[in-house]
Amino acid sequence: MITIPSHAAPISANGDFGKATKDPAPVICNSCNGAIQGRIVTALNKKWHPEHFTCGSCRQPIEGAKFHQHDGGVRCVPCYTRHHSPRCHACGDPITDRVIQALGVSWHAHHFVCGGCRKELGGGGFMEQAGRAYCSSCYADKFAARCAGCTQPIVDKAIVALDAKWHRDCFTCNKCRNPVTDSTFSVMDNKPLCGKCA
Repeated sequence: MITIPSHAAPISANGDFGKATKDPAPVICNSCNGAIQGRIVTALNKKWHPEHFTCGSCRQPIEGAKFHQHDGGVRCVPCYTRHHSPRCHACGDPITDRVIQALGVSWHAHHFVCGGCRKELGGGGFMEQAGRAYCSSCYADKFAARCAGCTQPIVDKAIVALDAKWHRDCFTCNKCRNPVTDSTFSVMDNKPLCGKCA
């Protein structure tokens, strides 16, 4: 089963980031409680000195207007990505866009590929074998039981007879080649015979 969880998008600070204030009343910084003169950062409905609106991880001023809220604080986009984004099982890098959850781990969409043909599996179905994902075609080719009549993979219902598995259309009388549909049949040289030919 594949789930594609939503990934938190960065929040934008309001439009007066970096602009000088023209308010006659002093604006108070949310961090130092000092009056702000000159440039103001307005974010999360609060006002800040530009040097006090900092990332909770690296403590650097948040340059630009994009950031993430996390655990009651703010994180710059690089720190949030580095510390809080899911990591791709294939490459180990943070996933900043669409996340594929499959086989108990997270993947970049372009790294979640068939273990046989290497085509992207995307958000579609897949079959699992020994901890690897396979498209239905590769799974059938590599792991499905083979028909005793035609040797092709059996991907749906099979007839089990004569210590082998058969496609319904391949389980035919060895003499007349008509399908053997009765539950009882004869055997000659380990091949089925219909009631008429027996």
